[in-house]
Amino acid sequence: MVKPRRVFAQHWLKNEKALNQIVTAAEITPRDRILEIGPGTGILTRRLLALAESVVAVEIDPDLCELLAKKLGNTKNFLLLQGDFLEIDLPYLLTPFPNFQNPNKVVANIPYNITGPILEKLLGTIANPNPHPFDSIVLLVQKEVADRLYAKPGSKTFGALSVRVQYLAECEFIYHVSAKSFYPPPKVDSAVVRLRPRQLQSLPLNPHHLETLIQLGFGAKRKMLRNNLKGIVERDHLTELLENLEINPQARAEDLSVNQWISLSNQLEVSSH
Repeated sequence: MVKPRRVFAQHWLKNEKALNQIVTAAEITPRDRILEIGPGTGILTRRLLALAESVVAVEIDPDLCELLAKKLGNTKNFLLLQGDFLEIDLPYLLTPFPNFQNPNKVVANIPYNITGPILEKLLGTIANPNPHPFDSIVLLVQKEVADRLYAKPGSKTFGALSVRVQYLAECEFIYHVSAKSFYPPPKVDSAVVRLRPRQLQSLPLNPHHLETLIQLGFGAKRKMLRNNLKGIVERDHLTELLENLEINPQARAEDLSVNQWISLSNQLEVSSH
């Protein structure tokens, strides 16, 4: 019997209602090609295979790969890739398998300790968005991270991650999952979230500048924005720019919406030339 391994931060979902919520949120049609990251024992995979055109699953644990190969190896619309999702070149590995190429949806119960890097690989960054965005991404993540993903400006949980992800995707809370829904139970609760990558329209003049601005702006959350940014712009000039954008000069980083961050970045970029 294969047991969860701490080295891979494995917590296997066993709650039927939570599994159904994930599948429902993915809105799978017979034309969908699914990418599943960390299929574990295949309990979610089976549900995906019953609905989708194909499922390509990426699993790092060799013992689980052996188990999945025995369970699902003869399923025609299933492809198993052994490796670290963060390291593999998925399009290259799918070259010999035309029926699995270009997956358009992601469904996954991902390891909590690498949520950030996985999100970045799926969505890209502000400066380098994924040129081939997925139709939707349904993830089971730590609830604390979920709260930050769909947080609203002005709330305590709205931070740099919120701005970066919400710039690239619409974020939606789907379902709360308690720790006891897993084996072994993690120390914290989880949540199902759905991300829909955006068609980027309101673009910053300089995406790299916007990324730097966000990083500096959230450097010390208790401080006013104009204090956090004093290293790159004079305080009086920043106050003037904020007033021109109808932003309170005493605002903190978490008070600005994504569009206000873009506008501020653009104003600073224009005024510097």
